[in-house]
Amino acid sequence: MAEISSKLGAISAIVRSYKSAVSKSAHLIRPDFEWQTRFYGHIIRDFLSFENIQTYIENNPANWKEDKFY
Repeated sequence: MAEISSKLGAISAIVRSYKSAVSKSAHLIRPDFEWQTRFYGHIIRDFLSFENIQTYIENNPANWKEDKFY
């Protein structure tokens, strides 16, 4: 099992530890806490990608009223 598990300090190990700690705390506050399903992560590989994501984050709140879940 040690051969297939993440190395200490690897991003996957850090994320797993973070999600575990957050889950434990969140379940104390809200027992039905669950992580968002179908989450899509994206690695920013260049400046253009960063700019596009930054623009989306900055402009997204202005679009909330048009969102079907608003």
